[in-house]
Amino acid sequence: MDLTIIWAIIIAFAVAMYVVMDGFDLGIGLLFPRVPVGPDRDQAMNSIAPVWDGNETWLVLGGGGLMAAFPLAYAIILPALYVPIIAMLLGLIFRGVAFEFRWRDPAHRKFWDASFCLGSLLAAFAQGITLGALLQGIEVQGRAYAGGWWDWLTPFSLLTGASLAVAYALLGATWLIWKTEGALNALARRHAQWLLPAFLLMVCAVSLATPFLEAQYHERWFKWPGVLFTGIMPMAFGGVALVCWEGIRRGRDWLPFATALGLFALTLAGLGISIWPDVIPGRVTIWQAAAPHSSQLFMLVGAAVLIPVILAYTAWSYWVFRGKVGAHGYH
Repeated sequence: MDLTIIWAIIIAFAVAMYVVMDGFDLGIGLLFPRVPVGPDRDQAMNSIAPVWDGNETWLVLGGGGLMAAFPLAYAIILPALYVPIIAMLLGLIFRGVAFEFRWRDPAHRKFWDASFCLGSLLAAFAQGITLGALLQGIEVQGRAYAGGWWDWLTPFSLLTGASLAVAYALLGATWLIWKTEGALNALARRHAQWLLPAFLLMVCAVSLATPFLEAQYHERWFKWPGVLFTGIMPMAFGGVALVCWEGIRRGRDWLPFATALGLFALTLAGLGISIWPDVIPGRVTIWQAAAPHSSQLFMLVGAAVLIPVILAYTAWSYWVFRGKVGAHGYH
């Protein structure tokens, strides 16, 4: 039993759960300026009110798990990406404050609505920049970061930042299709109809640029047996996107969100194919960055208890609030 691989799977699972589950409420924040002031905005906020803060549990698990299970990776990545990570955290904090205060301070609701949107945009864009900076490579000498303060800021990282913001907006629009009704449902469908093509264009741009960042990316996708994935992934992605498009236009309300999740799953799978088994692509493998075996085993006992508990209360909360939402809450 290789505990290092088990912990890599746990961290990847936590990150994937965060991207999916916090992605749609960040996406709603990005769409907020396009939602009419009044009952429609209240309906959009009510759709995520019971679950948005619990979704961020996975971010804590992913970040804390990285520090505990792969301390060398944490020690290198954090100084390399201080600026976007701090920006992300500030965006999440400001968004959370705005979420609560727009209800408790109605006299300044316009300010809190703008803060909710800007905080969501900052968090989403910073997360995308963090991903892009990690993919393009971090300069490492020995066991420490050896780059500069602004190495993360490149055209590629800006592209991934914009791409993730568009992806989250699509996820938010499809969530609103599923969970709302009336005018807001129709508005979400209209936005999803242009967000899906925009998302596909962004994914194509990032996918075309990525193989030229590191030699291992090019080998993974254009040499045997990785070339098989190069043929399979676009077909799978195109098929799911087509079903999503049909769902947005005239399908059942749950279908666009389910297929949007499928698109996210495929992009995450592609990311995994590109970087495995590195935790810092081209520099540090998961085994080089891993904590001692005894530490991994000790933490695994706690994770074996906590993760099922988190999954259980998350599933229960989504089950309780499983219906449509109106201006005054869930039906």
